[in-house]
Amino acid sequence: MSNPRVLCLGEVLFDCLADQLGLKLDEVQSWTPYPGGAPANVACALVKLGTPTGFIGAVGEDEPGNALVKVLEDVGVDTTGVQRHATAPTRQVYVVRDLAGDRTFAGFGEYDTSEFADTRLQAKQLPHALFQEADFLVLGTLELAYPESEKAVNRALDLAEHYDLKILLDVNWRPVFWQDADIARHKIQEIFKRVDFLKLAKEEAEWLFDTTDPGAITYRLNSLEGVLVTDGEKGCAYCLAENEDKLPAFYVPVVDTTGAGDSFLAGFIHQLLLNGIQGLSDAQTTKRIVTYASAVGALTTIKPGAIASQPTAEEVTAFLAANRLA
Repeated sequence: MSNPRVLCLGEVLFDCLADQLGLKLDEVQSWTPYPGGAPANVACALVKLGTPTGFIGAVGEDEPGNALVKVLEDVGVDTTGVQRHATAPTRQVYVVRDLAGDRTFAGFGEYDTSEFADTRLQAKQLPHALFQEADFLVLGTLELAYPESEKAVNRALDLAEHYDLKILLDVNWRPVFWQDADIARHKIQEIFKRVDFLKLAKEEAEWLFDTTDPGAITYRLNSLEGVLVTDGEKGCAYCLAENEDKLPAFYVPVVDTTGAGDSFLAGFIHQLLLNGIQGLSDAQTTKRIVTYASAVGALTTIKPGAIASQPTAEEVTAFLAANRLA
């Protein structure tokens, strides 16, 4: 797709999911690799919903890197912003799952977390032309853990501010990528002042703000247009343009929760672009936007893999017509 309206910056990787549920890392007998990485998941989900999106990140000059770029291109994601690193490998993450399908990050195989290509994203190589045309920049916090990719994040924020993009941060904090939780907290908090929308999981909200109330978080930061706090099967809460509410989750037969939050975020951005930011001033429109996002997230959990399971706009519309929130 040309002229992406949304730019997703960060990691694309393989989630190697344990084929056997309920086992520890050293007990798993076999793994199945699925394309993933939160920003890449969001990019693919957006394209499947009909919003032109570009991905910005780095992969290795290796077969996993080639495969991931092909996945993005096959979906229709603009890959102009993908950088290739000659020696650093493409990231692969090993993921164990409990009997309910919920996943836990279990390690990186033979490599240290700092050795992968996504940590080498170069600020100077970010394509300005993408920022000139886009409406939204979406990013997470993984890249803040590494010096080179942290510079790229800050450069992307500069470009987004220069070209007047809305900036959405999905905290998506994973301790496994960081050496020190206190450093992580400080760096993440520094980014807050530069973003317009903030999405957190319940646990992240508690860790960073000692509250899961999106209204309280919005008030405390005093610079945001909206906050979303997700809590898996328990639903989500939001404060968007002073409209606050809590929504339950849709009940679906869960197979794999990987990428559900990323799909939720894609559904939110997709609807925000359709309705316009001004749509958030209306309570009912805001509720419809978040309900749609919840449906996209729910549908992603009924099949394995973060990207392969993402729904189309038609599937979401049909699901919403057949299902109502409790």
